[in-house]
Amino acid sequence: NLAEVPVVGLGLGSVAGLGAARLASTHFSVMTRSSAMFVAGPPVVARLGQALDKQQLGGADIQTRSGAIDTAVDTEDEAFECARRFLSYLPASVHALPPVLPNDDDPQRADDMLMSAIPRDRRKVYKMRPIVEAVVDRGSFFEMGRNFGRSIITGLARLGGHPVALLASDPFHYGGAWSAEACQKVVRHLDLAETFHLPVVYLMDCPGFMIGLEAERSATIRHGARAMAAMSQTSVPWCTIIIRNA
Repeated sequence: NLAEVPVVGLGLGSVAGLGAARLASTHFSVMTRSSAMFVAGPPVVARLGQALDKQQLGGADIQTRSGAIDTAVDTEDEAFECARRFLSYLPASVHALPPVLPNDDDPQRADDMLMSAIPRDRRKVYKMRPIVEAVVDRGSFFEMGRNFGRSIITGLARLGGHPVALLASDPFHYGGAWSAEACQKVVRHLDLAETFHLPVVYLMDCPGFMIGLEAERSATIRHGARAMAAMSQTSVPWCTIIIRNA
């Protein structure tokens, strides 16, 4: 199914074993903060000598930070709304194009905050998300995987009513450098874009791959090489805007 149609998973209770595998085998996954996901639940894990409750073992904080789940929300209604919104950017299958919606946001709109959004001091950080919101159709940015690989922002948005897969650097985390987790996040997002014919828009402020002992321990170069290959292998159009570093 992942190669043919959009697949969404909702975790609305305790999800374990094969259920967890199904929830993770999706293009977009969302869980409520009262739910939990794990390969095996607390009674089984206790036999390893780890006495944990459901939230400590597989709650929303654990799973969104690990990248196993994309988004966490408070209620089931919010979870279904996330699913509907995610699907609104995508075609019904790979045999169609993403839906273009009417757009009432003036394409000539100029947002004054953009003139001062980037500090002149290159050592100072800035907030990328307000820039994303200002550039895309107003209110159209739908972020995915916010708590994982945080030096790169990923999500869906619209430009002139056309759906796009959006990438944006976040200098608040490692100065925008790509960690092993960020590279995995990029690969997954580009796979989504390539599968469902979404052009990629990249707001770039990236000094390169993360360096240091922890970067070596997490095999950053291997994940980085895979991310570079994923970028090279896409056939969809790209638009890269260099915000500060490339």
